[in-house]
Amino acid sequence: MKSIVIAAVLSAGLGFAGTASADEALAQKSGCLTCHAVDAKKVGPSFKSIAAKYKGQADAEKKVVEELKSGKGHMAVKTSDADTTALVKWVLSL
Repeated sequence: MKSIVIAAVLSAGLGFAGTASADEALAQKSGCLTCHAVDAKKVGPSFKSIAAKYKGQADAEKKVVEELKSGKGHMAVKTSDADTTALVKWVLSL
């Protein structure tokens, strides 16, 4: 029984790591990493500092997606709505 629980936890962890690397790959493909890094300031703030800024705000995802799509305060992104939302969810989860 104990080994089943350990296997389940490890599987969940590997699944999450796969999602995180897929989202980082999407950020790279979309050009986000040209100006941003996960944990260091570049031209723009780090993704972790963005997540900290919006932590606890119920409408954070909507606000950030709208800002990215409108080009107000950030260069307008050219990614699909689905990709933009996926990237924002990933950044806010950091």
